Amino acid sequence: MRQNIGTVNALVRITCGFALLAWSTARMVKKPNQTSLMVIAIAAAMKIAEGFTRFCPLTYLFEENVMYEGDEDYYEDYSPLNPS
Repeated sequence: MRQNIGTVNALVRITCGFALLAWSTARMVKKPNQTSLMVIAIAAAMKIAEGFTRFCPLTYLFEENVMYEGDEDYYEDYSPLNPS
């Protein structure tokens, strides 16, 4: 697993993830049966994990599926068919 986000991006993800996680857990104390708060808490935990590992699956999928026209070197270096 190769890191695909920068340090500043990772710090922003960690900070926002902890803020959203704290907000959603505080709201779940008052309304424990609300599903949307659980979804927000799970999404926040995912953002925290992405920040710590510096790997974002959506960024990875986007980079793998986009071929830049006129940039053959990029495609050769990062092609899934290229064994390097």
